[in-house]
Amino acid sequence: MPLVTDRPAPSAPHPHAGGGRAAARRARSRHRARRPAPLAGRYIGYVLYFVGAGLISGAVVHHPLDPARYTKIAVIGVLVFLVATVVNEFLLAADRPALPRAILVIVASLLLSFGIGMLSGGLQHFEDFPARGAVLVPLGITLSFIAFVLKDAQSSWRRIVGPVGLAVLLTATVSFFGLRTVADGLGEASGESGHSHGGGAEEEPDEHEAGEESPAPSSGPTEAETTAPSDVESGHAEDGHSH
Repeated sequence: MPLVTDRPAPSAPHPHAGGGRAAARRARSRHRARRPAPLAGRYIGYVLYFVGAGLISGAVVHHPLDPARYTKIAVIGVLVFLVATVVNEFLLAADRPALPRAILVIVASLLLSFGIGMLSGGLQHFEDFPARGAVLVPLGITLSFIAFVLKDAQSSWRRIVGPVGLAVLLTATVSFFGLRTVADGLGEASGESGHSHGGGAEEEPDEHEAGEESPAPSSGPTEAETTAPSDVESGHAEDGHSH
């Protein structure tokens, strides 16, 4: 009669090959999350952020001067900002978002670029365009905050109407009325006429003035020619010689 102790011990179940591959992928993912992004990539990503925002800010403020030109600059700035978003949020990120989240990040980044452009451009050129800057600054504050909350993975969209959102709205309202008061003091007409990126318009009146004054020296020889025959005729008259 065989004893119970003579039975072979059950062997441990061998892990499935698929489970081993999944564990290896998880290990590589954890290793990639611990490893920081390369310095060159992070530098390029941040430079593209600020270059795109700078192009948009200049285009938003100067758009009435040359709509066709500054529309192209704004489009280039948006593309640069979106490239920066792809680099920072997808290529260099440890956890890449899913497709719905990726679309939301891209749209929010587009709104964020315009919000930052309105805010920085309105402040930079407020003295040149007082009335326009008084609208761009509060609008940029509001738009940039909403876009940032939508873009931030650690924040819920409900934060837009929370205490921080109300504080941002109050700040934008106060800045609007305050800047409108300052703009009325500066005067919109004097502010816009003082902004210029070239001296061609100022040099043109000088050329016309020079053209009008140039015929003045030629009056001397003309007077000499007209007076010379009269002197000769008077000399003939005194001599008594006449024809």
